[in-house]
This record gives sequence, C-alpha cells and structure tokens, in this order.
Amino acid sequence: MLSEKSAETVRATLPAVGAAIGEITELFYAKLFEAHPELLRDLFNRGNQAAGLQKRALAGSIAAFAVHLVDRPDVRPDVMLRRIAHKHASLGVTREQYPIVHTHLFAAIAEVLGEAVTPEVAAAWDEVYWLMANALIAIEAELYAARQAAAGEVWQEWEVVDRTEETADCATFRLIPADGSPAPDFHPGQYVSVQVELPDGARQIRQYSLSCAPGSATRSLTVKRVHGGPGPDGEVSGRLHTHVRPGDRLRLSAPYGDLVLREDSAPVLLASAGIGCTPMLSMLEHLAGTGHTAPVTVVHADRSPADHPLAADHRALTDKLPAGTAHFWYEDGAEPGDRAGRVDLSDVAIAPGTRAYLCGPLPFMREVRAQLLAKGVPAAEVHYEVFGPDLWLAAS
Repeated sequence: MLSEKSAETVRATLPAVGAAIGEITELFYAKLFEAHPELLRDLFNRGNQAAGLQKRALAGSIAAFAVHLVDRPDVRPDVMLRRIAHKHASLGVTREQYPIVHTHLFAAIAEVLGEAVTPEVAAAWDEVYWLMANALIAIEAELYAARQAAAGEVWQEWEVVDRTEETADCATFRLIPADGSPAPDFHPGQYVSVQVELPDGARQIRQYSLSCAPGSATRSLTVKRVHGGPGPDGEVSGRLHTHVRPGDRLRLSAPYGDLVLREDSAPVLLASAGIGCTPMLSMLEHLAGTGHTAPVTVVHADRSPADHPLAADHRALTDKLPAGTAHFWYEDGAEPGDRAGRVDLSDVAIAPGTRAYLCGPLPFMREVRAQLLAKGVPAAEVHYEVFGPDLWLAAS
C-alpha cells in the first residue's frame, strides 16, 4: 500500500512523469546497458530494444502500476504482477537485479526532470518502485520454489529429436532432456524460454509456448520465423529455423506462464490467431486426452489455410472431442467449411458457463473479448496471453 503522503505526491506528479516517461526510459536503458552490457547481450531482447518496444513496455508498466496505486490503494494489481513475474522467472531474473534497475532508472528520472525531482518527489516514486519490485520479487520467489529451483537457476539442456515444417514460416521442434532426466511437468498453456547462442556470442532469449499436452516424453515448440522489422528482429527464430536440426541441443527454461487451462468440467472456448494457436493446441490436446465432455468451441484466424500452423492437428483434436466444434476464419483462400474474413462470433453458439482462453495479437484479442462479452460471457471468464514486452496490457 502506498503511504498517504506519497500517494498525494505521485498523484500530483503523474502528469509530469507521464509526459516525460518515454525520454526517461530511453535514457534509463542507455545508462543501464552502458554499465551492464551483458544485460543487453544475454537477457534483454535486442530486437525489442531496437524497435523501442521495451522502452514503451517499461514506461507502460510503471505508469499503470502508479495509477493503480493512486486510484485503488488497497488492492494490488496481481494480474499484471503475476504476468510479469512469470516472464521474469522464465528469464532467470533474480532479486539482485532490481537494485541495478533502480539505480539507473532514478538517475534517468533525475536527469530528465531536473529540479522538479525534489527529495519529496524522489521518495514518493522510490516507494512506487519498491512496492512493485518487492511484489515481483515475492511472486518470483514462489515460482522458483514451486519448481524446487534456486532463484535464477531455470536452465536445462535439451536435445532436438525431431523437426517438422508446419508452414513456410513455422517449424515444430520436439525435444527431450539431454541428460535423460524426466521432462518437468507443466500446465497446458504455459511457455518456456529458449536461449540461443548467436554468431556474435550473445545468448539471446525468447519465449515459445509448448504446443503439446503434458505427460508425453517429448516437448514440442512451434516457432514462427519473424521477418523484417526495425533492428535485428527474428535473430533467434531465424537461427532456430536455419541451423537447428535433430541432434542439436538447446537451453530451455522451466515452464512458466499464468494462462493455464483450469481443470474442471466447464465448457471451453479456445480462440487464437496466427502462431497464437500454440498454447491453444496444448490445451486442446489435453482436453481430448482427458475425455472432456462439455462443449469445446475452437476459434482461429489466419491469413490463409497455408499459413495456419498445425492446422491438421487443430482439426483432428477438435474432432476427438464429443462436443467439439471448430470455426476457422481466413483472410484469403478460405476453403469449403471455412469462413472468409475476420472473426465474427455472431452466429457461433456459446454454451452457458463457458470459460474462454485467447492468444494472438492484441487487437484480435480485444475484438474477440468484446464479442464474447456481448454474448454474455462474464469478463472474469475471459483469459488471455500477451507475448512480447507489453505484459502489463489488458485486452480490455
């Protein structure tokens, strides 16, 4: 809880900080990477840094947290915090890194805002930072403990045993632990971090959803190759596509992620777009494997049938369910039985009590969520996965 004095100061200075936060975060990262170049090389996504996405994400998360503290001082924004904490745990972030961020962030604030940063203002925003940081540290400690791992010790070597080309830009890699140990458990919908060594020696990390169900001896990752964009976008997905073959090894984190399938008998809707189908496939395979009898509505949007990753599995797993129905929308080349254009749920039956899971670009999830709410699905029953740096964003 933010102290009353600090809450007043934060409320009064939010407009000034908000107006300058882009400049603050840009300077912060410059200072951070100058002092700790290894963080850009081996922890932060260089593509997101080059595109400015990480800067906007940090600005957004701090502003969102501060606004929440001011508007709802007695309620902690756990949805946002848990989403960020799962991402941090999958990267091996430790509590020792938070003071480093604090040092360079507040140096940037002081430099950008100058004399406006009085001791009172500095103390108030310091309180905001440590409330957020300590909450994340506590959640991350719980996540590490649940994996029986020391903080930051999330990495394990895995061997690629099979590779399947799903589409022109998507490949599925099947892996087993290289040391012969049992594969760690996970929940349908979770992801792992993959650490890839690049030609310049950097060990860049990206997150990929597990596209298989729990319980099998192998783990499956379906990776879409990223093309274009500012900066070295796609350097990890490109490396995986061009260099990784059966027999090669990759470093994977333990599974994390807070978008997980709840284990009960409720009707389920799984909505995805593009490569967002991967956590949905994990959930769908689990539902089929456990004999789920309630209605399962599968919704997917893609550019064309040829661009739809794991399309055959998407259909086959739905058909295994006694009350499964699939609705696929394609912008181009829709075939008989498919739908053309963008997702429109107006004539899709939604069973009472449906719990919905969404994954895809944020505009897609916002649109599907709005349609579900209009059809009477409670907001609390619409769950979603946000990939990329904007983990603080809601789909509303």
